[in-house]
Amino acid sequence: MSSLANNYNRRKISFKYGKGSFLYSTTGKKYLDFVQGIAVNSLGHANPYLVKALNNQAKKVWHVSNAFQIPEAEKLAKMLTQKTFADKVIFQNSGAEATEAAIKIARKYFFSIGKLNKNRILCIKNSFHGRTIAAIYASGSTKMTEGYGPKVPGFDHINFRNFKPRFPNLRKKITKNTAAIMVESVMGEGGIKVIPDKCLKYLRKICNEKKILLILDEVQSGIGRSGSFFAFETSKIKPDIVPIAKGIGGGFPIGAVLMTNKVARAMSPGSHGSTFGGNPNACAVGAEVMKQIFKPQFLNNVKKMSDYFYLRLNVISNNYPKIVKEIRGKGLLIGLKLLVDQTKFIKSLEKNYLLTIRAAENVVRILPPLNVKKTEIDLALKIIEKVCKNYK
Repeated sequence: MSSLANNYNRRKISFKYGKGSFLYSTTGKKYLDFVQGIAVNSLGHANPYLVKALNNQAKKVWHVSNAFQIPEAEKLAKMLTQKTFADKVIFQNSGAEATEAAIKIARKYFFSIGKLNKNRILCIKNSFHGRTIAAIYASGSTKMTEGYGPKVPGFDHINFRNFKPRFPNLRKKITKNTAAIMVESVMGEGGIKVIPDKCLKYLRKICNEKKILLILDEVQSGIGRSGSFFAFETSKIKPDIVPIAKGIGGGFPIGAVLMTNKVARAMSPGSHGSTFGGNPNACAVGAEVMKQIFKPQFLNNVKKMSDYFYLRLNVISNNYPKIVKEIRGKGLLIGLKLLVDQTKFIKSLEKNYLLTIRAAENVVRILPPLNVKKTEIDLALKIIEKVCKNYK
């Protein structure tokens, strides 16, 4: 009997090692891994560049306190600010901590300018921002908050609909107490629902008009997964705060909050902290991830591979209209909305040695590494088509 608590419904499979897009089970079977730790292993398993970066750093310094300057953190922060909208960075350990910090920063900003009552965050109903006590109430999901009362105050919710207007009655939801709007650029757990560029532009316009902050959660959609470094970049807007995690560490735990100077000025010494935030090992790996992603043509290749994947998936969808309703996503953050049982479909893919994972709205998430090969996409397509053909 396992000594682990039963808070996960784990599949009866484990792995000895991985290489690139593949995982090798303890029973000797080879799987095409299009989960990649849920969009975490941005450069695949055991990437030699990341292994080298970690080994080099591990021989030097594993951990110091943020009471001291950390050169590795300074380096990664500089890389992030040079390549993004951000002026300042605070490092965390995870996506949940990054979104939690984003909420704190938004509230602290208005406190710092004397607007103490501007402390409520407007989020999308049934979104996902992590599993901390504040983040689950930010998400507004009854399923996630059940049993965790009393309710954490300070959050209001809007609906996101797949018809015009996308955010009905948004202005009415903003009150004199609203500090920020926080949305995922692509709703991952919520069913791979892309917030269109025109809607992001609308959110920025409203935030400017109401003099509130825009927080774009790029924990799952960021770090090249969309084909741009951030999914919101195609909208040409500039957010105020962006929490990131997952792909920036390529599998090593690290999160961060990126922000403009305007809001960063509110964060004085002692206003926020994290024991492991800015860990030298994590930052050394993160810097190597940045180096690889910004190599010439890397992001263009992500777009090229994703365009090919969507083209072929739509052919499968058209050929099996009673199985697949819709292909969703942006870049290599892909969703298959099914008309059949999601769990059964995912199990059938696994029996054919393709690993995928669920999302809400009966969607199967497909998350290859960003350096996936065309031959590996072709293999996945072959398996998906086979499962559709044989589905009963």
